[in-house]
Amino acid sequence: MRAAPGAIERIKIDPETHEVDYKVIGREAWRSYSEPKEMQAKGICGSGILDVLAELYRAGIVGKSGAFSKQQKSERFRRNPDNNQPEFVLAWAEETSIGRDITITQKDVRQIQLAKGALYAGCKLMMRRMGLEKVDKVKIAGAFGTHVDREKALIMGLFPDCEIDRIESIGNAAGDGCRAALLDREKRQEAEWVSRNVEYIELTVEGDFQKEFMGAMMIPHMTDQFPHLKGLVPDHILNQK
Repeated sequence: MRAAPGAIERIKIDPETHEVDYKVIGREAWRSYSEPKEMQAKGICGSGILDVLAELYRAGIVGKSGAFSKQQKSERFRRNPDNNQPEFVLAWAEETSIGRDITITQKDVRQIQLAKGALYAGCKLMMRRMGLEKVDKVKIAGAFGTHVDREKALIMGLFPDCEIDRIESIGNAAGDGCRAALLDREKRQEAEWVSRNVEYIELTVEGDFQKEFMGAMMIPHMTDQFPHLKGLVPDHILNQK
C-alpha cells in the first residue's frame, strides 16, 4: 500500500526467535511497546518492503536465492491454505484493522528481487561504462531515498558495496535542481551543458545484461563481494552458497 497511516514502514526480525517487531505510519510506538489491538496495521509500504527482505535474509528465514528456508522454527512461517505457497506472517489479524494476517509471500520476495536486481545491474553496467570497479559514495534521491534504511538497502544488495557512512539520502534532488536553475544563471548554464552531454544507456540491449541481472537477483549478490556487511550480517549467512 502507499505510505499512509497504518502502513508498516519499519520491520525488525529477531534472528533467534524470528519474532517480528514493526512500526506503522501514524504511530510512534513500535509493536513491542504496544498492545496488539493498538497497532491497527493495514498493510506494508515501500520502506517496509525493503526492510522485510533484508531482515528475512539476515534472520536466515530466506536464503541467498530468496527461497524460504526449509528449516523453519517459527509459527509465523506457513503454507497458504488456498494456494499452498509459503508465506511469513508479519502482523497477526488481531494487530490489524483489516481483520486478517498481513503476510509476505514467496511471490512477494521474488518481485522484490526482480526490482532490486534490475537496479543493481543498472549500477554495474554504468560503472563499467565509466571504468569504475567500486563506488566511494552512494546518493539516493527522491521520497524513496528519504525513507530507505541505508543499512537494509545494502544488506539486500540494492546497489554495489559501499561504506555505510557514505550512503546518503539527498531528498528531492530534481526539485532542488529546478530551483537552482531558476535562481542562478550559472547553474542554469550548467544544467543546459549537462542536458546536452548526458549519455543514455539502454540496459536491455547490453550484451551481458541478463547475466548481470541474474547475478543481482541473489541476496546481496551471486558473486560480488560486500565487505562492508561484515558485522551487520552473521558470517554463516553472508558466506552461504
